[in-house]
Amino acid sequence: MGFVPSPDGSSSLSAPAPAAAAGSSPGSSSPAGPKAVGPKAVDKETTAGVLFGIAAYGLWGLLPLYFFVLMPAGAVEIVANRVVWSLLFCALLITVTRAWSALAQALRNRAVFGSLALAAFLIAVNWLTYTYGVTTGQAVEASLGYFINPLVSVLLGVFVLKEKLRPLQWAAVGIGFVAVGVLTYSYGKLPWIALTLAFSFGLYGFVKKRVGPRVDAVTSLSVETMVLAPFAAAIMIFLAATGTGTLTTQGPGHFWLLLASGVITAVPLLFFGASARRLPMTTIGLLQYCAPVLQFILALVVFREAMTVERWIGFGVVWLALAVLTVDMLGTARRNSVAKRAKRGI
Repeated sequence: MGFVPSPDGSSSLSAPAPAAAAGSSPGSSSPAGPKAVGPKAVDKETTAGVLFGIAAYGLWGLLPLYFFVLMPAGAVEIVANRVVWSLLFCALLITVTRAWSALAQALRNRAVFGSLALAAFLIAVNWLTYTYGVTTGQAVEASLGYFINPLVSVLLGVFVLKEKLRPLQWAAVGIGFVAVGVLTYSYGKLPWIALTLAFSFGLYGFVKKRVGPRVDAVTSLSVETMVLAPFAAAIMIFLAATGTGTLTTQGPGHFWLLLASGVITAVPLLFFGASARRLPMTTIGLLQYCAPVLQFILALVVFREAMTVERWIGFGVVWLALAVLTVDMLGTARRNSVAKRAKRGI
């Protein structure tokens, strides 16, 4: 697939060519000048991209800790607050960056707005399911959803984009189906949390891929939260009126933690955007595994969730499928690189 969505919704589309990152310096008068500083500039951009990527996926991986300290707030209240305060934070960012014209243009474009409205629905399903999983002691299954998401992306390529899979991709998908069967047996039911997360996130990434070239990450998140904000605000008002909300009933610390959800939502997204602009798709594809690995470790070490032998086997089969998919991805990237060099006569 041509996209690698983040756990918070954005999707990387392409990385700048090394030549752009290593452009000539303003005062250079010698043709050799840019070539001399080029590799260092590329290395610096790559290092920055990796650090931004680790920061983004690291923060997403630690997100279960944030939901844990927000208890006794439930999933619906947490997501409603996340939407409302994210919208306010995005409004602040747009004001600081003077990007109101870009937002207005996105709202006027029916195709863009329609796509982002659909994306808003999908990410709302994703956020609710993930938060529910973490706050009800099912963080292990929630992490599984992001582990199998790359396999879902491959399936979307077949059924939606009519792509032809390479042999290793077919093998990875087949192993993934075996894994779901093993996990269904171990859980005694279909792992619906993991599957809902994987498919909602995969479809979300697909929608964002289509609209991505026409809207930046902050504008996209702003439109999505604008679509969801009326529903989120209504939920917050209802919870407050019925006395079931926790925003103002659990002390100032809880209040400010819920308000911080806007920053906690937007900052990793900005880090991811900075990483995606500097790194090739292959590197982004490898970095994305950081988030579910951290989520899985937290579920076992911090939340003390149980892992039976059958579940370990199921997760092992999933990781085998991902290993096959990663080998295919790296091999394809290497062949494409060699082909490009041969075409340029290097």
